[in-house]
Amino acid sequence: MVMLPLLTLDIPGRQDGMSHGKGGSMHIFTPNFFGGNGIVGAQVPVGAGLAFAQKYMGHNNVATFTLYGDGASNQGQVFEAFNMASYKAKLWNLPCVFVCENNKYGMGTPAERSSSNTKYFTRGDQIPGIQANGMDIIASYQAAKFAKDWVTSGNGPLLLEYVTYRYGGHSMSDPGTTYRTREEIQRMRSTQDPIRGLQSYIEQWGLLPEEELKRIEKEARSEVDQAVEEAKASAEPEAKDLWTDIYYKGTEPAFMRGREREEVHYY
Repeated sequence: MVMLPLLTLDIPGRQDGMSHGKGGSMHIFTPNFFGGNGIVGAQVPVGAGLAFAQKYMGHNNVATFTLYGDGASNQGQVFEAFNMASYKAKLWNLPCVFVCENNKYGMGTPAERSSSNTKYFTRGDQIPGIQANGMDIIASYQAAKFAKDWVTSGNGPLLLEYVTYRYGGHSMSDPGTTYRTREEIQRMRSTQDPIRGLQSYIEQWGLLPEEELKRIEKEARSEVDQAVEEAKASAEPEAKDLWTDIYYKGTEPAFMRGREREEVHYY
């Protein structure tokens, strides 16, 4: 099963998802993707730790990309991770790219109302930073490539800020229109959309005819629709699954509060 169906299975919390309906899309893990974190900004020190592990094991061609948002950028642990990762201060000198996804609104608060310095790529103190257009796919790729080459060349960590924009709300409880206008959202969709921007590049450079681009878009929509249907057909977790995956497999204790014996009754 490809990644897209797995993602759609985890979003509605279905049994066949990667986290078996327990963690949602925030807690998807693969051998080289280590998920998110329920604590705002807590993934940044985790990412620094992963970068430390790579350096410790001598994996010099590996870069760790640690992503966080403009809202999380003001958390103390973010700056603590910057400090430990630093090169100039002769500390850990980690091969870590700290990536700030600046989408202009942390939850429902404009960046200007929560941050005294909204140039997030400059907030690393001793760590250098760059800024890229996160709404331009080619610019985003080139920035990521530069960042990987930088940290794997022994230059120490780097801050990378992607200036981007989210069309929808921050979460299910956020309509996304109470702190900005619908006109603003529509303007960004019509002028800055990254997919349409890439399509424009392809057309300008004569790489593909318009018919081929339409075919690709149709296939992509079909794949998404199929994944959604698979998710709808998947079973929801059962109540007995509340007592599974709490401990690492093979280390479960004989007694867990709420589960007195193998036969569990629910009232």
